[in-house]
Amino acid sequence: MTVNCADTKETIKGLIYRACLYQDDLNWDAWLKLCDPGFQYSICAYSPEIRADMIYLSGNLEDMRNMTRMLPKHNSDHSPLRRHCVAYQVTVAEDWRSAEAVSSVTVFQTQLDGINSHVDAGESRLFLVGRYHDKFKVNGDDIKFTERQTRLDTRRLDKGSHWPI
Repeated sequence: MTVNCADTKETIKGLIYRACLYQDDLNWDAWLKLCDPGFQYSICAYSPEIRADMIYLSGNLEDMRNMTRMLPKHNSDHSPLRRHCVAYQVTVAEDWRSAEAVSSVTVFQTQLDGINSHVDAGESRLFLVGRYHDKFKVNGDDIKFTERQTRLDTRRLDKGSHWPI
């Protein structure tokens, strides 16, 4: 089989976009199947006030599996999130065994009810802005996420919003 760099990059972009769709649909099992057993996930943002990263979420594949199983039981805001993602850069290693990507992500939330005084039921609002920094294991056509670091520009998240972004 001949490996084509352009095809590999397009496959990786498709994987990034498919991950967003699965997360939007709360299809956590499908999302996690895109990940390598050594997968690491984190959500962080740099705070200029403390001059350090704030870590909102960090864990491995099993941590994410356990967390997503428990999400329906959490007291959280179940207003749907929609990720709008653009893969800016995909770099495939010279040995074709790994790749990295940087994508912009903007997440919108449509309020299910009007419990927040500043948001009416059915209203959509900007939820967060940031970038995905992804790493992949490449084995021919079999490509898996090995790491996703979600680096947020947004530093203030609402309570009950502890979903993988």
